[in-house]
Amino acid sequence: MKNFITRSISAFWFAGTLIFCILFHKLTFIGLFFIMMLFCIYEFNKLIQLKSRFPYIIGVMMFIFGNIFNVDEVPYIGIFRYAGVLLFLTIFATFVSVLFYKKEKVVNHLGKIFLSVIYIAVPFSLIAQIPFLNSDFKYVNSIILGVFILIWSNDSFAYIVGSTIGKHKLLERISPNKTIEGFIGGMLATFAVSYVLSLYFTSYTFNHWFVIALIVSTFGVLGDLIESMFKRQAGVKDSGDIIPGHGGFLDRLDSVIFAAPFIFIYLQFIEYYVS
Repeated sequence: MKNFITRSISAFWFAGTLIFCILFHKLTFIGLFFIMMLFCIYEFNKLIQLKSRFPYIIGVMMFIFGNIFNVDEVPYIGIFRYAGVLLFLTIFATFVSVLFYKKEKVVNHLGKIFLSVIYIAVPFSLIAQIPFLNSDFKYVNSIILGVFILIWSNDSFAYIVGSTIGKHKLLERISPNKTIEGFIGGMLATFAVSYVLSLYFTSYTFNHWFVIALIVSTFGVLGDLIESMFKRQAGVKDSGDIIPGHGGFLDRLDSVIFAAPFIFIYLQFIEYYVS
């Protein structure tokens, strides 16, 4: 009972802080996700036993380059315009880091840095751009808020359905508690919520919210499984302990981290090729 109360209070605090920062101002939204990116890099580096400052340096550079134009809402010049520069800086900084690495396993060290950047820094850079993906280059908080509502709906109903009627394991060797029934239940609930979102968040039609729900329910689960794989290999239950009863930021954001790049690509597509 005590653990349930702790988890409930933590979930309320986390969701409340997230919603407040999204709704209050674009700078609180960007600032919050910048901070959470740093925490997630820290937690992930602990999981893969990487002791390097370069994922932080590269992550900060990518986040700033990807979102600096969003602060003043000038015509959108996001991460795709600077993709070549960012790629070069990432590769350059990573290889330079080898010069300061005294151990012999250079390839392993490089691989971990790339993994940390691709798995954490890139998705967060894209998440922060999602609310600005519109023809007016304005901050539209309903878009990113809708994404999180879909993710929370998917996670909640997947747990409820899986714990009540779940019998067939989804991927037992990675996450024994996840079931196929839970996955389907979460997906159906997310589709239903996408319809409700289309009634109130009219920036996108139901068809677009439905596709976003499909991305969330599919790639969000994959993100959860992938993080579970890293935790299993590291021999830990949670990525951290900063959120009582829930673990670390990476535990709470694993779904959106993996789904965000695909949502970003879809929103870019409909903005430039469908609208």
